[in-house]
Amino acid sequence: MKIEINQFQIESFVDIIQNSHSVVIVPHIGPDGDAIGSCLALTGVLKSLHKEAKIVIPNEFPDFLQWIEGSDSVIDFEKQSKVAKGVFASADTLFCLDFNDFERAGDLKNLLSGFSGTKVMIDHHPGPVADCNLLISYPEISSTCELLFRVVEAGGFLDNLDKAASEAIYTGIMTDTGNFSYNASDPETYRIIAKLLEKGIDKDLIHSNIYHTFSEDRWRLFGHCLKEKMVILHDLRTGYLSLSKEELKQFNYQPGDTEGLVNYPLMVKGIVFCALFMEKDDYVKASFRSKGSFSTNEFSRKHFNGGGHTNASGGNSNLSMTDTIAKFESLLGEYKDELLNSY
Repeated sequence: MKIEINQFQIESFVDIIQNSHSVVIVPHIGPDGDAIGSCLALTGVLKSLHKEAKIVIPNEFPDFLQWIEGSDSVIDFEKQSKVAKGVFASADTLFCLDFNDFERAGDLKNLLSGFSGTKVMIDHHPGPVADCNLLISYPEISSTCELLFRVVEAGGFLDNLDKAASEAIYTGIMTDTGNFSYNASDPETYRIIAKLLEKGIDKDLIHSNIYHTFSEDRWRLFGHCLKEKMVILHDLRTGYLSLSKEELKQFNYQPGDTEGLVNYPLMVKGIVFCALFMEKDDYVKASFRSKGSFSTNEFSRKHFNGGGHTNASGGNSNLSMTDTIAKFESLLGEYKDELLNSY
C-alpha cells in the first residue's frame, strides 16, 4: 500500500518554513547516519531559502560521517554548550529529527522541552510522545531521511535540495536500512533513490565513505568480538555479542566503531535474532536486530527500556554486564515459539 503524507502536515510544514527566520535542528543522542543526514539535508534546504539554520547535536558523531558537506559546522553540545544555548536563545523554530521523545536528546532535553518557539518533529520511530506544534511521524517509512525527502518534495522544495543535501539523504536511507537489507521493501524508496541519482550523487563513493574507512583499531575490535565474544544459541535461533569497558579501551574505541557489528550474528545460517551489549559507565547499552517477523521493538520495549522498529531496536540495562546477559538468555525461552517460527 502506497504511503501518502497527510496534506495538512505538508501545508503546515511549508507555512512554518516560510515564516521561520532562525532555525535550530537537533538529532538524537549518539547521532547516526539517518540523524546526521536528515539534519544536514534540511539545513541545506533552509539555507537555499535564505533562512538561518544551525545544527546542535547532543554529543559527537562518528568519523565516517564527517565527510558529508556541512558536518564541520555542527555544534556539539557536550563541547560547546554555551554556543549551543546561544543558538537556542536566538532561534524562532526548532526541528527535531529522527527521534520522538525529548528524552532521546540526552542533555539537550530541557532546552527542547523549554523552547518557546515553533517545534517541529519529523521521525519514523513508533510511539511518539514529544509535545510539538507539528508532528510528522510515519514508522512505515524506511528512515527519517526518506520521510524528509517526501515532505520536502511534496512541499515544493525539491529544487532546493542540491547535490550535497541529496548525498546526506542517501546516506541516511542507506545506513538506516543496513545497506538496503531491512526496512527497504517499498518501491517508493527506490524511486526516491533514482531522483537522488538525478541530483548527481555518487552512490558508490558514498558507500565507500561509509563502509570502507575502518581504522585498524576498529577492524581489530570486530575481529576480537567475532572470535572471542560471539555466542550462538542454535536451538533458539539467536546470537549475541558483548563488549566490556576494558575491551573497548583496549581497542581505542571511538564513537561509531561498533556500527554494524550487531548484524554479524544474523549472518549465521538459521539465526533470526541477535543482540550487542556494550558496557558504559553506569549502564549496559543494548542493540537488537532480527530477520523476519520477530519484533525487536516489542522485545526491547518490554524488557530493556527501549524500542525502535520491528527488525532494529535499542535499549539499555541498569544491571551489570553479567546479569544483563543472564536476563537476556533467560527471556529467550519465553519467545522460543516465535523465534522458531519467524519467517
